[in-house]
Formats: sequence, C-alpha cells, structure tokens
Amino acid sequence: MYATHYRTHTCGELREAHAGQIVTLSGWMHRSRDLGGMTFVDLRDRYGITQLAFNMSTNADLCSQARKLGREFAIQAQGTIQVRESRNKELATGDIEMVVSKLEVLNPSALPPFLIEEETDGGEELRMKYRYLDLRRSPLRKGLEMRAKTVKAVREYLDDQGFLEIETPNLIKSTPEGARDFLVPSRMQPGNFYALPQSPQILKQLLMMGGMDRYYQIVKCYRDEDFRGDRQPEFSQIDCEMAFVGQDDVLDMFEGMTRHVFQRVLDYALPPMQRLPYAEALSKYGSDKPDLRFGAPIHELNAHFSDTEFVVFKQVLDSKGLIGGIVAKGCAEYSRKQLDELTDFVKAPHRGAGGLVYVKWNADGSIKSSADKFFDSEKLKSVATEMGAQAGDLILIVAAKTEVTRKSLGYLRLEMARREDWIKPGEWSVLWIVDFPLFELDPETGERIFVHHPFCSPHPEDLEYFDSDPLRCRALTYDLVMNGNEIVSGSIRIHQPEIQNRVFDLLGFSEEQKKEQFGFLLEALKFGAPPHGGCAFGLDRWVMLMAGQETIRDVIAFPKNNAGRDLMMDAPSAVDPKQLDELSIAIKKKA
Repeated sequence: MYATHYRTHTCGELREAHAGQIVTLSGWMHRSRDLGGMTFVDLRDRYGITQLAFNMSTNADLCSQARKLGREFAIQAQGTIQVRESRNKELATGDIEMVVSKLEVLNPSALPPFLIEEETDGGEELRMKYRYLDLRRSPLRKGLEMRAKTVKAVREYLDDQGFLEIETPNLIKSTPEGARDFLVPSRMQPGNFYALPQSPQILKQLLMMGGMDRYYQIVKCYRDEDFRGDRQPEFSQIDCEMAFVGQDDVLDMFEGMTRHVFQRVLDYALPPMQRLPYAEALSKYGSDKPDLRFGAPIHELNAHFSDTEFVVFKQVLDSKGLIGGIVAKGCAEYSRKQLDELTDFVKAPHRGAGGLVYVKWNADGSIKSSADKFFDSEKLKSVATEMGAQAGDLILIVAAKTEVTRKSLGYLRLEMARREDWIKPGEWSVLWIVDFPLFELDPETGERIFVHHPFCSPHPEDLEYFDSDPLRCRALTYDLVMNGNEIVSGSIRIHQPEIQNRVFDLLGFSEEQKKEQFGFLLEALKFGAPPHGGCAFGLDRWVMLMAGQETIRDVIAFPKNNAGRDLMMDAPSAVDPKQLDELSIAIKKKA
C-alpha cells in the first residue's frame, strides 16, 4: 500500500490536550493485552509508546484484526484520542489512548530472536547479530540520542569560540604512533600502502602551521589493537587544536566545553576542575586516572615503620620499596572470609602484591591486626590516627615495590568503593591530570619510548635534564579524567624543529627514519610554525559515561565484538581472489 502520510504524530507526543482529535500513528507492535471485550495494543516508535484501544462490541472485525498482530509488526493506526479511564503514570502518553477506527499492517514480522524490551533475554552476541532489532530497545536508543545531543552541544560551543570544522583525509602515511596501523593497499601503486589514521595528530598540527588557528573535527580513528569493553578498532574523537596558546589556554577552553556539554545534555553544573599532577595522582590514588567520587587516598607509611623488625616491612624498606595503606571507613566488622577475599584480590597477577596486612579499629576502641605479634596496639592506633581513621574503621596495608604498592592499593580502593557503595548515582568526578613524564622505559625491551606521542613539548623547567636524565623530564601533556576513565588526552606540541629533532634522537630514530617517516613535518616546522596545542576527546567513552552504560558498544550504532568482528555483516571476510590480484597481494597461510 502506498500512503502519502504514514503519521500525523509520533507515539511519544500525544497528551490530554489532543483529546477528540483524529490522528494517524505508525510504529511497531510492542505488546498487546486481550481482555475479552477489549484489546489493547502498545504502539512503539523512537519517541515513545501510545496505547491503542479496540472494542469488540463496537467493531468486532477490527478487534479480531488487532488480536492477530504479532510482536514487531510494523503497523499504521488511525483513530480518535480520548482520555484513559485508568491512567498510566509510567508513560509520558499515559493519560490518553487512541480509539482505533482503521488499522493497516504495513509489514508483518518474523518472531524476533529476543525480546525487544528494556530488559531483554538476548545475549550480547545474539543482539549484535541482529543489531537493527537491538537498536529498537530504549537503552540503546537513549544512548544514541545522547550521543547526538553531545555532538550538537560540542559544535555549538566550538563554533561560538571561533573554531573551524575541517575534515582531514582517511588515507594517509603510516607513522609510528603507539598502536598498529590498519593498512590499505594501493592498486595504482603496487606494493605501497596507505594507513587509516590512528588520529589526525600530524595533520592538525599542519593546519596550525597553515594558519587555521582553531580547528576541530568529529572524526573516525582506527587502531589495530586488542579489544575490550572501552575499545573498538574504529572509534570517534572530538579532535581539537589551537595556535598561539599555552597549556592553561587549552585547559580553560576545553574545561569550558566539558561544562557546556554537561549543562546542555544532563542539565548538570560541573564545578571547576582540579588540576592534579601525575606524580601526586600515582602517590595518592595509585592511578593516573583516579576516581575522586570517594576518598580513601593512599597513605605512605615508611616513616611510621622505619624501626620495625617485622620481616616483610623491613625487607621492603631495605629495598627502597613502599609501605602504603588506605582507610576503609566503617569496615572494622569485616569477617575473616571477607579479609581473605581482599588478600586474594591484591595478590592477583595483574596487581602483584604479595599479601595484605589489616588493622581493625573496633567500635569498642580495641585494635585487632594480622600483625599483632609484631606491633602493640598503641603503635597501630597511632598509625591509624595519622591516617585519619577512627573507631569502626579498617586499615588495609600493602608492602612491596613502590609501583606495585600503589597499583594494588589503587585497585583496592576501587574494589572497596564497589563493595561498600561509596559511589552514589549522579555523582561526578572530573579533573585534569597534568605534568606527565615525557619518556618512559618499555617494560619488555627496556628501550626509551614516548608516554603520549613524540610531538609533545617538554616542560620548559625540565629542559636541563633533556640530555643528562631524560626520564626526569615532564611533558606539557594533560588528560581529562571522568569517573576514573580517561576521556581526553592532549598536549602542547613541539613547534621548534631543533627540539623535535632532539626528541627523535632520544627515541633512537636515525636520520633516514626521521626523513622517511616525518620529513614533511620537520620541513613544515622550519617555516615559522606557531606555538600550538590541543587535545582529543574520546566521544564514545564520554557518551558511555553520561548514559550510564558499561561499554562503548552500547553507544555505537554498529559496533564490533571483542574479537573485532561485525557479527551482523560478518566482517572481516575473505574477498574474491581477483581483487587480490588487482592489488598485487598474495595471502600467506600460517604454518
């Protein structure tokens, strides 16, 4: 059937003021209820649900037709809006219903493989295979709506601040930026490859050198790396760059953008953002992306146990390690089983602690510890008091290499927050982490590598260590951390060719490598490159957090699974051998 108008209204907009109007709605049959003389059908579209009413006594044929509708049938209904006798406060349209006078099945539906409900019975793999059906469910729909509102608010803010939205190419040169490139073979130049951009990093720097001054782009980026809940082979960034700026200019600008988006999308006023140095974040919270919606900072306790004969602590002190602890408020009543669970938690291989010492400051004022035989009660109470504990609290202590102590306690404070519900719904922790190191050692090879990327400017105060002690150099880099997740990474860039060359030298690049991989950038830096800097927001992760979802897959229309496969389209897949011949490519089979 061809219709000139399939609907006059959506299923989410009708209210009591529309009573008496004749309207046309189209959507999917969500569910139905047969009450004998009456049949009710919930009609659903993206905007909401409207109840359709069919009366057997006034139109038996129409009522019988309604009873034959199956789930997810696409239908059109025409009728008169009336006020419901029994109103449904759970629905925005719950005060009204349509008394149907005409019903048309636009397209019947096969039985869906899972329930199209807010709480579905479908597993994730099944729902990804039938993603177009999963998108009809309200949690995914709301996530994509929030994504659209976020992008709109971002554009609104940046356009008002004089930024130009400029597209950069998707077929570029392969350069080392920290992850594997996706390569695209060139048919016209056999044996040569483009790379899909991991980010437009160099291109946006070149835009600053081209005088664009303020640039942004909502851009797809590609990284061929292992996947997890917050990673995809292709993801979206809000990519931004500014010229003639210092670090404070950039942080002020994008703090403003973040607060603008929260106000527009969530109607939430974020407070001014703390700027926490990287070294302090590690020492206090054991992470460079700390969640500050709750307390329990790490306390360094070496000085308190400097004269101890407790072998575990003494060995750590002698090896220049760290004794650290956190206070778990109100947890002194933890059982032995619970404490054993916490011990196993910090001993997990990826946390690496050898064990856990606990101190209970009981409600009656007594002290009970797993190290009672080595420390008297007054000593432990003194340490607990210095840590800000009081009666009823539990102190949890780890002693190991400094990085292991901090890492394991960082994980432990998050675990305690989860167990004890320290984080309340609707709370936000948004802060800047600044002063990252410029270089670090690769844990596998021991080679010096960059922490962010090789274009980050060294901190001016640390240039004196550049040659003598490069690992001591800080960078003018910064991350924005939201509820314990990094959503922004950025830096002030190197704009002087001699400094860029020195960074490449420290990273072990030969002159040939510099010319081959970055020659065009080094050439551009010679022509009056302005001081510049910027950042990139992880759009998927940001929206995921605002939408209250657990994985970015829930805010991406058509995501890949954890193996990098598109289950709906069955990609990646083999291609016709003729296509490979045209590209001068042969498939090498693994032994």
